[in-house]
Amino acid sequence: MPASPSSSAQAAREAVAVRLRDLRKEAGLTITDLAGRCVWHHAKTSRIENARTASSPNDIRLWCDACGAEGEAAGMITLSLHAESMYTEWRHQVRDGLKQLQNRSVQFFRQTTLFRVYSSTLVPGLLQTEGYAAAVLRRAAEFRGLGYDDSAEAAQARVERSRVIHEPGHRFVLLLEEAVLHYRIGDADTMAGQLGSILTAGSLPSVSLGIIPMATHDRVLGPRETFHVYDDTLVSVELVSARVRVKQPSEISLYLKSFEQLRSMAVYGVEARALIQRALEALT
Repeated sequence: MPASPSSSAQAAREAVAVRLRDLRKEAGLTITDLAGRCVWHHAKTSRIENARTASSPNDIRLWCDACGAEGEAAGMITLSLHAESMYTEWRHQVRDGLKQLQNRSVQFFRQTTLFRVYSSTLVPGLLQTEGYAAAVLRRAAEFRGLGYDDSAEAAQARVERSRVIHEPGHRFVLLLEEAVLHYRIGDADTMAGQLGSILTAGSLPSVSLGIIPMATHDRVLGPRETFHVYDDTLVSVELVSARVRVKQPSEISLYLKSFEQLRSMAVYGVEARALIQRALEALT
């Protein structure tokens, strides 16, 4: 089971904090001593050492200089930047609008060869119809209290971005919990159109579509947070407050292990289509 992505980001921050504290102690400096050399309040030193405040590149340079460990600065800055890049608050992601959020990943999608997606909450963006996407994005705009609503334009951009599923040179392994088929997003017509689109996409030669039945006995893994694996180089996890980007090989391997275990519980082909058809019939 992968660690919580938010806890993984915090663990990376803590690794930076521990090394900075060690440098201070190795130099024989107290918290107050180091603060004096860096010309900041001693409370800042304490916050950095306890990973309550992220250290900026300049903070790290000053810290290492104060400890006589200038040669450590470059490596520490790299580690710190990695920790912070893992965790990006949604308010920064959507500051230019939901449409721009979709457009920023178009080129990345085209460069990705293998997409592996597990979803326990929504139909994956790669399979979303414009109506379903608009309903999802409209709710996101309302929930995040955006001062504008460009969900309709963002939905069009999402569908356009997802045309990659029809382009050669890509493979898609998509896993959905059966419950996703029954969560009502939009009205009945929107859901019917979405479920019909999933049936169509599941027949594409580049797509492997698996549904994990709600009635699965002795699950190897319970439902997990929705996550996307791009090739073997990046895992993206969407939380309520942030998007976490996992790039560490050891953590990516844990997500891949989870994905394969979830994949082993899914049904495919005729059985998967039967579950989708059952969800369609439940709309009437």
